Amino acid sequence: MMALRETIEAMWESGELDAAPIEEAIDLLDRGELRVAEPGPDGWVVNEWAKKAILLYFRLRKVEPMEVGGLRYLDKIPVKHVDPAAGVRVVPPGVARRGSFLSEGVVLMPGYVNIGAWVGPRTMVDTWATVGSCAQIGADVHLAGGVGIGGVLEPPQAAPVIVEDGAFLGSRCIVTEGVRIGEGAVLSANVSLTASVPIIDVTGPEPVEYRGEVPPRAVVVPGTRPRTFPAGTYQLACALVIGWREPSHDLRLSLNDVLREFELAV
Repeated sequence: MMALRETIEAMWESGELDAAPIEEAIDLLDRGELRVAEPGPDGWVVNEWAKKAILLYFRLRKVEPMEVGGLRYLDKIPVKHVDPAAGVRVVPPGVARRGSFLSEGVVLMPGYVNIGAWVGPRTMVDTWATVGSCAQIGADVHLAGGVGIGGVLEPPQAAPVIVEDGAFLGSRCIVTEGVRIGEGAVLSANVSLTASVPIIDVTGPEPVEYRGEVPPRAVVVPGTRPRTFPAGTYQLACALVIGWREPSHDLRLSLNDVLREFELAV
């Protein structure tokens, strides 16, 4: 893989394309043997060369007619072929692009998983949820209906959106710009997070503010806070940490308990 990395880096610098190593890198992503980002001892590490391989793949491919399940498309990237032995369920018309990876036990309802994304074991991508390019979704995650996980493909060094193991994202949540959702966190419906949206822990005597990261096991709801402009004072969106998920909430059947306890919409 080191030799392949050096080849991809050389092509990135020179602009000269060789199809074989680019296709090899995309195949590694497709099989989950290469990831755009992965956890390490000191936190998440971005494999920039994997992103560069994807960008080179876009240059390599041409828009062409494609037929999938009787539907006709015009696109550069083919649909992922899921081996029936992989233990993955894809419900029509759910679509995963080639170069994405779906782990064993993943259920992809009629949603979308883009190239470079990695989806962990037993995760549910619910109806009309989208997993953007290069997003990293952990094990036992539930992305509820209409969740939008943004893609972060450029620049290559930028961290993708990361949703760690066991997190629950309620309906119509939006997470973009490389925001990281900590392990076991619970986001109520309609929470919208970008790198600049403040995430405020209001569970203690003083507010504690985060940006770009939801702490592990946090229970989060949409909120607003006032900001003064020349034309007056207006409410801007934020997110509020109103509690913490208890160990007793970890079982799938008891996740509803935390939703009821904090009166969360899902």
